[in-house]
Amino acid sequence: MPETHFRPDIVALLCDTDFKYRPDTHTWTHRDGRPFSKEEQAHVFMATRAELEEVHAQTARYRQYVQARTEARETMQRFLAPFMQQLTQKTLGNATQLMSKDERNEFDRLFALMVEPIRPFAPNAF
Repeated sequence: MPETHFRPDIVALLCDTDFKYRPDTHTWTHRDGRPFSKEEQAHVFMATRAELEEVHAQTARYRQYVQARTEARETMQRFLAPFMQQLTQKTLGNATQLMSKDERNEFDRLFALMVEPIRPFAPNAF
């Protein structure tokens, strides 16, 4: 598969666009409501297919991240159920004692998803 190249500045600008047209400036707006400058508007109109595909991919990864965060508690319960069934004293500490290294890594990943606040979308972060 050929490697695609894109300009990170255009991708970042497109990721920060809410595409609301402002008739007063004849431009789109940033996610925070600021209108694009004429230069920014001209810059995003130079976007290539590869850059638009990268914006789409980053947005899709962010949606997957948010979905994983939203479902983390249920996923953790399903993950812990087989360990808890093996225990007479059903505590989290006892359950982690039964886990392999890979299972403990998965437990840590799910735990982090549950306790960390959801990060806002940022270009080139997802």
